[in-house]
Parts: sequence; structure tokens; C-alpha cells
Amino acid sequence: MNIDSIQDVTCLPFTAFGPESAEPVIFIHGFGADASTWRNLQTQMENTRRTIAFDLPAHGRALANFAPSNAVGSAKAITKSLDALKLDKVHLVGHSMGGAIASLIAMRSPERIASLTLLAPGGFGPEINAKLLRRYATTHTEAGQQVLLEQFVGLEFKLPKKLAEYVATQRATPGASEALKAVAELILEGDRQGVLPTEKLAELPMPIKVVWGTQDKILPTR
Repeated sequence: MNIDSIQDVTCLPFTAFGPESAEPVIFIHGFGADASTWRNLQTQMENTRRTIAFDLPAHGRALANFAPSNAVGSAKAITKSLDALKLDKVHLVGHSMGGAIASLIAMRSPERIASLTLLAPGGFGPEINAKLLRRYATTHTEAGQQVLLEQFVGLEFKLPKKLAEYVATQRATPGASEALKAVAELILEGDRQGVLPTEKLAELPMPIKVVWGTQDKILPTR
């Protein structure tokens, strides 16, 4: 079963798949993306696991009702959404900026996190490709996004068909590029990014897995 929700302004818009379960998997996308990032994974898991993918503030369906925010603000918005959905225990999966957000949630509410999976997480060091992120936020053309998106993947990886077209269409939504530009300036400090207190992750009680591509051109693995 697939459920899309954008009605409750106290809860971030989300897409849910699968049967009800006590410990659903929560997916948190990265900068400039939206809940649809996880659609293929959600459909593959829907027969065995409840999954919920949120749109972060100023992204996707949350553009109209949720103001741009940094990782701290987005972590608070996710936590409020989990409260609204009455979810006391969840598995968190976060990519890039979503990884920073997931880390913050786990550090602040470890009792409600069953496991933490971080995919090339933000906030683990000051280095970041700030120029690329800023261009990604404001480029409206499919050709322009195609060039940018190719920098987000490994050398031999082929971008999904229609991805550049989809992203360009999202950027053309009134107010979308301006909102993402605002988010970028909130998460960046000049050409650097804010750094999480990562030493606290070692103190957390839940299982933690970090997955990071060695060809990452946005957030270096070092």
C-alpha cells in the first residue's frame, strides 16, 4: 500500500509504503532532492517492511508550508513529524544532508532510533563542493542539470532516465530555486560546511552503518 500525505501542516509531507509495523524505516533525502529519491527502494521493500520517506522543509511538497532550514531545523521538523505519526521507534536512513539530519535526531533522541544508516553523510568534515551545490540549487534547464548530476555519481554510473528533466522541472516551480538557495546558505559557511560532533556517534547505543563512495565529488570520504 502506498500513502502520500501533504495535508497536515504539523507533519512534513511523506510517502509511505508497506504494512504497518512497530519499527518502520524512515528515509531522509539529501539537499535539492525529495521523497521520490527513495521510491524504488520503497517499492522493493513494500511487501515486508513499512517505509516512510519525508520531503524536507523547502523541498518537494514541503516547499509551500515549511520554511528553509539547516540540518538542525530539519531534524526538529522530522522529529515533530514522527511525533505526529505516533512513531516511537524507527530505523533512520539518511543521505548527504539527510545523513547529517539523521545523525542529529539519533544524538538527541537515541531511545527512539532502532538503527542508523548514513549514506555519504553531511557534517562529518568541513570540506564540501559548495560551488556545485549552489549551481544545483538554481539551474533550471535539463541540459544544465544533466551536467551537474553527472558530478554526483561515480565514473561508470549511468544517470536514471528523465532524472535531469525531473530536477529541472522541480527547479522551475515558482519559489523553488530561491528556497534551495536559502537552504544552501544555511548549511554552508562560505565554501565550507558545518561539522557535527561526530565523536558523540560512538556513544550511541543503536547499530550504525556508514556507506560512502570513494569517487564522491561532493563530500570527500576522508
